[in-house]
Amino acid sequence: MASEENDLPILVSNEGPYVVVTDPLDGSRNIEVSIPTGTIFGIYNRLVELDHLPEEERAQLNSLQSGTHLVASGYVLYSSATIFCISFGAGTHGFTLDHSTGEFVLTHPSIQIPPRGQIYSVNDARYFDWPEGLRKYIDTIRQGKGQHPKKYSARYVCSLVADFHRTLIYGGVAMNPRDHLRLVYEANPLSFLAEQAGGRGSDGKSRILSIQPVKLHQRLPLFLGSMEDMVELESYGDVQQKVNPGYEV
Repeated sequence: MASEENDLPILVSNEGPYVVVTDPLDGSRNIEVSIPTGTIFGIYNRLVELDHLPEEERAQLNSLQSGTHLVASGYVLYSSATIFCISFGAGTHGFTLDHSTGEFVLTHPSIQIPPRGQIYSVNDARYFDWPEGLRKYIDTIRQGKGQHPKKYSARYVCSLVADFHRTLIYGGVAMNPRDHLRLVYEANPLSFLAEQAGGRGSDGKSRILSIQPVKLHQRLPLFLGSMEDMVELESYGDVQQKVNPGYEV
C-alpha cells in the first residue's frame, strides 16, 4: 500500500493479491471552512514476478506501475451528499450514501462525461504565471471564440475531487497546470475514471495513464475533462506552467 501520508510504501501482506495507492484525504486544508474533501484510490494486481526481491524494493516497484495496469480506481466525495465513484475497467459508476441504511445506492450508472462542456476549472489568479498557450486557450473559450461557440463559465472549488466530480457530470475541463498533483495516487486514478467515462486525462502533452512513474510522490500538471475540450486544449501547444514561485495558498 502506498499513501500520500507515508514517505515509502508499506508491505501489508506478502500474500495479498492487490496493491493499493491512495490519497486518503484530499483537500484536508479545506475542512476548517467546510469545503468538500475526498478520498482517491487506485488498485493494481501485485506483480508476482517481483516476489523474490527484498521487501522494501518489492513494495516500491509494485507501487510504481503505470496507470495502464490499473484494475480499479475510485474516489469518495464528502459533501452535501457522500458520493462514491468507481470503475473496474468497464465504465464509471456513481453511488450515493443512504444514511438511513448506511449503504451506498447506485445513483449514477455508466457515467458518460459529455463530449464537450461549457465550464473550465482552474485557479486563474495564476494567469500571469501561465505559458502563452494556456492563457490564449482560456481567453478564447471564455469569450466564446473557441471551437464551441458559447462562452465558458469558471467554477473552481480548490478541492480536486469536487472539481473533478463536477467535470465528470457536466463536462468541460478541470486543471492544475503546474507540477503539483501526484501521478501515482491522484492523476492516475482520476484519469482512469475519466477515460472509462469517455473523457481524457493529460499532463498537457501526454496521456496520463501512459506515463511511467519513477518516484512515489512524483508531481506533474493535470488536465481532466471532456474529450473535445481536451483535444482543443492540447492544440494550443505549451499549456504547462513552468513558473512556480511557491504559493502560500
